[in-house]
Amino acid sequence: MSSSLDAARPVTAPAVTPRFRPAIHFTASDTWLNDPNGLVFHDGLYHLFFQNNPYGNVWGNMSWGHATSPDLLHWAEHPVAIAGDEVEDIFSGSVVVDHGNTSGFGTVESPALVAVYTSAFKAASPHSGTQAQSLAYSTDGGMTWLKYDENPVLTRNSAHFRDPKVFRYEGPHGSCWVMVAVEAQHQKVVLYRSEDLKSWDFLSDFGPANADAGEWECPDLFPLAVDGDPDNTKWVLIVNVNPGAVAGGSGGQYFVGEFDGVRFVPDAGSLAAPAGLSSFPDKDAAQAALQQCLWLDWGRDCYASVSFSNVPDNRRIIIGWMNNWDYANQLPTAPWRSSMTLARELRLSSVNGSLQLIQHPVLTEQRVEENPVPGPAPFNLDGTALRLPDAVPGTAQVIEAEIVLGSAELVEFSLLGSTDGSQRTVLGYSTRSGRLTLDRRQSGNTQFHGKFASVEAAPAALEDGILKLLIVVDQCSVEVFAQDGKVVLTDLVFPEANSLNNWLSAEGGTATVRKLAISSIA
Repeated sequence: MSSSLDAARPVTAPAVTPRFRPAIHFTASDTWLNDPNGLVFHDGLYHLFFQNNPYGNVWGNMSWGHATSPDLLHWAEHPVAIAGDEVEDIFSGSVVVDHGNTSGFGTVESPALVAVYTSAFKAASPHSGTQAQSLAYSTDGGMTWLKYDENPVLTRNSAHFRDPKVFRYEGPHGSCWVMVAVEAQHQKVVLYRSEDLKSWDFLSDFGPANADAGEWECPDLFPLAVDGDPDNTKWVLIVNVNPGAVAGGSGGQYFVGEFDGVRFVPDAGSLAAPAGLSSFPDKDAAQAALQQCLWLDWGRDCYASVSFSNVPDNRRIIIGWMNNWDYANQLPTAPWRSSMTLARELRLSSVNGSLQLIQHPVLTEQRVEENPVPGPAPFNLDGTALRLPDAVPGTAQVIEAEIVLGSAELVEFSLLGSTDGSQRTVLGYSTRSGRLTLDRRQSGNTQFHGKFASVEAAPAALEDGILKLLIVVDQCSVEVFAQDGKVVLTDLVFPEANSLNNWLSAEGGTATVRKLAISSIA
């Protein structure tokens, strides 16, 4: 991909599209964004840094943009934090609060924020053609940054060594900084340690494993208590892959295992393909194994998910890029292009004997309840479509439902539909297949790219015959959290301005709606 100024010129130039601007998902005001970077909580604010082209709304001229939020729903954009220049593009990385002043960039009383980012060096650099890890630091709460004058601090003389996620490791023999990065085209996670964020020593590597058809990017490694038990802690390794994700194109997989301060070792239950799917000679077997990998999101539009550091109470909160590299530069929005997913809090639970991440969207804002239809639950669906409150322009709609499938073979939510039903996004559950599907083939503008029209599917086992859904619809996106967050599906959609109708229906029998709550957030 080019990093020249020519990349600043849009591939397409759609008319200004304010109706697609999300209410509670972050977008840059008038430029391109991709991977979330440097997620950190500091002095009461969540900081979101992100890959940004300050000069246009397609990929290029990579710098770190910056936004802050008190609640992870409403964001204030700030000037570019770390700018690319004639020597380097600023690729993905992370930010830590250096509480012990190990780097010497701040003080113990007033610790610096330290960014560890990938320098993608250009021809003007003596490191031309390589990617290496560099530092920048802020002593004013993340608002201004200085690059370290002895960058880079870690190089492998590699063209694809990138995306460092750094965290403080507390082990039985003391503490240190640990960096998790990737050799992207070798499908390897590489781990290093440091005492001061400046000098790094190699620890180990991991991979290939499971989904390895594309480049590995944006890793993250963190501990989580199993079912909330602090005496039973496991480590989760997130590895994003592009292409080769379960829904096609880019997506995020994860592994659960142990980390001893040196090496990550995945549990056997995390390994659908220990040597990687590329080792399978049979395509059908590889596709079946792909379905058995652990996926953060089964939709098309959740990539590069990483977690915040320094969050109170050791909460683990992630944000992803709500897009897919298959069509990212062609999205029909202007003047901005691309957005982030909702922030999601992670938990680790035992599900049917296997450890699995549970995701809950962070929706702390007071919601405005919409009129219940047809009235308080429970009520039956038996073949007649139930009209729900319309989506409201400029707000995000939250739909919470619990449905007992009963004799019904299919339950469907028709979202953002036209009055004649010719345009709609369909979220359905089939009792025959045991799968949840999100169908955007008739969702509106799907013609801007040949790979956009699609149907996503995820296995979702009913629990005592009940389907539980939390659906967030926000102008140009649908995020689905099913079965209390065990299954997540995220897709972009671009409906016509008057496609606001929502319906609920059941086919092939009767289903009982045990709960239906609809609200909006502005």
